[in-house]
Amino acid sequence: MPHRASPSDPATPARRRGAVAVIRRREELLVIRRSLHVRAPGAYCFPGGGIEPGERDEEALCRELREELSVRVTPVRRLWQSVTSWNVELGWWLAELELDEPLVPNPAEVASYHWLTPGQIRDLPGLLESNHHFLDAWQRGEFELM
Repeated sequence: MPHRASPSDPATPARRRGAVAVIRRREELLVIRRSLHVRAPGAYCFPGGGIEPGERDEEALCRELREELSVRVTPVRRLWQSVTSWNVELGWWLAELELDEPLVPNPAEVASYHWLTPGQIRDLPGLLESNHHFLDAWQRGEFELM
């Protein structure tokens, strides 16, 4: 009989975790297009990334935004949580940019950034599935962005 790993079994890999920044500017949200050098190359998504061992969600969020766009953000509050089809647990955080700080994409991670309305984001080719789920949850009223 084959061995099936359980969550408490050491053979079960730990679930990866990520922090996602939801940054609003008037009616638009910040999305990025991933560079060709990262997972899901060329895909559109909200900025963010993996949480390192021993790192809090908020710390990861700030670090990832510095790495991806050379900006400082302030995490405001967790909006939502999900698990992707790749078994990555995502914490979706409302975050604020420091005033008048320019966004400078790191070409190793980000091909471009865009300020778009939720409708425009939904229409992006290659928008990651988890981002559609986030927008669906928002539309259902599971959380507020204010």
